[in-house]
Amino acid sequence: MGVRVSVIVNVHNPGDTADACLRSVLEQTMPAADYEVILVDDGSTDGISERLDAIATARDNVRTFHLPFTGSPMHGRNVGLAAATGDYIYFLDQRDRLERDALARMHERAVETDADVLIGRLVRDHGSPMIAFARSTARADILRDRLLCLLGPQQLYRRAFLEEHELGFSVPGGRLAEQAFVMRAYLHAKVITVLADHVCCHLGERPRIEEDPRAMAKELKGLLNDVDTYVGEGRQRDRIYGYWYRYAVLRPLLTTRFADSSIDRGMHFRLVQQLMSEHFPERLDRYLPCQLRAVAAFVREGRLDQVVLLANASKRTGLHAELTEVRWDAQVLVLGLTVEVKGSDGRPDRYRTDGQRLHWIPPRAIDAKLLGGSVTDVSEAVERARIEVYVRHAETGVVHFLPLAQRVEVVPDGRRRVGVQIKGETRIDVTAAALGEPLAAGHWEVHVRMFGGVQQARSRVSHPDGPLNCLGVLAQRPRMRLVVPCWTDRGELGLAVEPRSFAESIALVSPGAEVKQADGHAYVVMPVPYVPPSGGPPLELVLRSSGLRAREVCAPALVEAGVPGKLAGQLVAKLPVSRLSAADHVGPGRWLTSLRSPDEEVGLRFALEVRKGRAEVHPATPVDPERSLRGRDTVLHRMGRRLPVVRTFVRLARAAGHRYLT
Repeated sequence: MGVRVSVIVNVHNPGDTADACLRSVLEQTMPAADYEVILVDDGSTDGISERLDAIATARDNVRTFHLPFTGSPMHGRNVGLAAATGDYIYFLDQRDRLERDALARMHERAVETDADVLIGRLVRDHGSPMIAFARSTARADILRDRLLCLLGPQQLYRRAFLEEHELGFSVPGGRLAEQAFVMRAYLHAKVITVLADHVCCHLGERPRIEEDPRAMAKELKGLLNDVDTYVGEGRQRDRIYGYWYRYAVLRPLLTTRFADSSIDRGMHFRLVQQLMSEHFPERLDRYLPCQLRAVAAFVREGRLDQVVLLANASKRTGLHAELTEVRWDAQVLVLGLTVEVKGSDGRPDRYRTDGQRLHWIPPRAIDAKLLGGSVTDVSEAVERARIEVYVRHAETGVVHFLPLAQRVEVVPDGRRRVGVQIKGETRIDVTAAALGEPLAAGHWEVHVRMFGGVQQARSRVSHPDGPLNCLGVLAQRPRMRLVVPCWTDRGELGLAVEPRSFAESIALVSPGAEVKQADGHAYVVMPVPYVPPSGGPPLELVLRSSGLRAREVCAPALVEAGVPGKLAGQLVAKLPVSRLSAADHVGPGRWLTSLRSPDEEVGLRFALEVRKGRAEVHPATPVDPERSLRGRDTVLHRMGRRLPVVRTFVRLARAAGHRYLT
């Protein structure tokens, strides 16, 4: 059997950023004889060329090509494509990385579905999530399955299919040339398959490319000609045109680069005018959001000044997503949300009423007289407004969308002014949120994005006034695992699945700590999300001063009953507080905190600030318990961290060196 998959990797001066990519392609579970790696070096000068040659010498399934510098990966991809011998081709950038079983899974599924193009699940380490991976699809449709959101080259292509239709990358080309290659592949393909069940590739952050507007216009005209050839007149073609109208023609006019570039923007503006007059009639404005309809109107009027003003005003828009409820329904976390878009002034967007119609209110700098009622009317957009809520794994970037019940509310706000809010309820079933499977262990962020009104935006879900719920539950599938809602210092909600220890579960919710004072003592009270039947291991609250004279004070921390339905328990430590520094008291200054158990020490996310005998809680970065603030790391400490038998003796030694408070 010959080579099944050829992986083409473009490289240019990566430094050490390509290490993860190279390891991922060389350590695939697919047998080495079944796939080849083609490394194309685009004139690198940082010594990577020698490393690539060494890899090719040591491995039979690796080949290296060295090209003169072009500044674009397009030529290198064409060279790799011409040299490839595999049945399928996969393109990879130097900052991307494959999962170990990615090639085997994608090849198996492509053969099973007879796919010309297979899109394995992609995960971004940055940016917005990809809705197209909500489910696996054997025969995907460009519009129905939102493939226009997946126009990166990191896909599996049948080599015979690419050769039959003579598909390649325009040289030198930029991002639009990449997207045009993928779009042409979609148009020619008989079968496009989406594999969403397993993550295949992690997309690294891509460097910003300064693209020539003239080259972009030329590439777009060629692509639209292909669309005309393969898609008949009608709504489907108009929707495809509408996509390129939005993202390739009008949206670049609202970017910071366009607004700040006084030299090139006149030429760019004239190119857009020409494109619109030749390819994008006014009837296509129906596929634009309100703000881009305004841009289109200004372009037709020749008002470059108004486009620049609108671009500057658009920089400061955002989303306000506030939690109104957090509660557990058995093993399902239920979240109540109120979401609205913020305008350029940081306040929620407001709309003007005209009878039963709602109209966008442009920024003050904009000449609203140039915009007709059909441009500013957002009534239908408001009716269709929606939000999407998703969880994102903080380490891997994996995203899962959540089920949601929502409604749009129009809220009066003064004379002929209204606001638009979306109120919804979403449910996080830890045992089934990952496409029917349990969520993986680790920290999951909760995000929301909103579509509707004038524009779209996304944000973390938060409650600025503090945690609403820190109660953990035990999920029963695939095994018994603790799940804890946790909060950042800004009130952003996260979900910790399977914390490593009892002490760590408390550290996750430690921003909810409080201090109460009575009889010359400070009582530090911390929430406990879950109390084991045994009551948990013995714990000590450790305080380390951050002043020039480093000191460490410890106190027993006892678990007490919590608030039913809100908190499983609370951890209380009693500390004597003094106005002056004393060996057995917590004196003036800032004290960083950690929690010590017989097996480990975990940093807490708060500090105690003591002034005039009064203690207050302040947010703080957790201390690193591996090294004390005194800078000591003795042999005894290192033995205690590594040998379980010695841990008890280390704890006793610490007890002898510090006074424990009662």
